[in-house]
Amino acid sequence: MTRSNTNKQVFITVGTTRFDSLIQQVCSSSVLSTLKSKGYSKVVLQIGNGSYEPKSVAFPGIKVEFFRFKNNLKEDISNSDLVISHAGAGSCLEVLEAKKPLIVVVNENLMGNHQVELAEKLYESGHLYYCTPNTLAFTLETSDLTKLVTYECGKPERFAHFLENLLGLDKSN
Repeated sequence: MTRSNTNKQVFITVGTTRFDSLIQQVCSSSVLSTLKSKGYSKVVLQIGNGSYEPKSVAFPGIKVEFFRFKNNLKEDISNSDLVISHAGAGSCLEVLEAKKPLIVVVNENLMGNHQVELAEKLYESGHLYYCTPNTLAFTLETSDLTKLVTYECGKPERFAHFLENLLGLDKSN
């Protein structure tokens, strides 16, 4: 669902983690100004376990809402024209499978930072853009979301068929 150029929604998710630097950056005037210039008028934030709550964020022309958790984010993703997410594998795949433009923000404070590897691989495949909290405004300004490649979901039935063959359970042969 694509709305008119001036009535678009962006959804931000941090999953179950604490990622205050992402939420604070999204609520900064530089990011909100960039979002407004791109036609976004509503920002919905899923803030997880973070300590920062954007209760008093006000920016002309942009409505900001937030919540901590929901059982399912499918509707929020579906209602959005852009998703900005932490680099958790589950979140990335859910957004890509919904065929929504995705910008992944890598949490540099995580030990071992395996998220960078996932973000880089999906970026190299053309499925998303990625950045850090400090480069989010720049990434929003310079990324052409229309050039992203649609992610094709895996085919679990192929794996099931492989296992059936391997175990001698495939009766079609």
